[in-house]
Amino acid sequence: VQLQASGGGLVQAGGSLRLSCAASGRTFSSYAMGWFRQAPGKEREFVAAVRWSGESTYYGDSVKGRFTISRDNAKNTVYLQMNSLKPEDTAVYYCAAGPGFVPRRQYEYEYWGQGTLVTVSS
Repeated sequence: VQLQASGGGLVQAGGSLRLSCAASGRTFSSYAMGWFRQAPGKEREFVAAVRWSGESTYYGDSVKGRFTISRDNAKNTVYLQMNSLKPEDTAVYYCAAGPGFVPRRQYEYEYWGQGTLVTVSS
């Protein structure tokens, strides 16, 4: 599975962005998908995950209620809708694919995209 993240950019605090992650490969629909982020000087942090079917999701505490993960298996794409953005959301966002239920740890993911930069100005 190859992953290509897109949709990052510069947005003001309080604004919204939607990230997309397009996957290649016929097995996309069998994988759980997740988003992680890494801010400058910080460790990579779990953001959200969705089960292969889209029925189950899980979010990191810092984004609950503001971010929504979803997927369209017909389009081999997973999305991250980000609302009420804060300057502390500034980071490179990575999508990943893994075989688990709704994996929350980096080692549970087998495939990673290249990352897309999100910058939130105050």
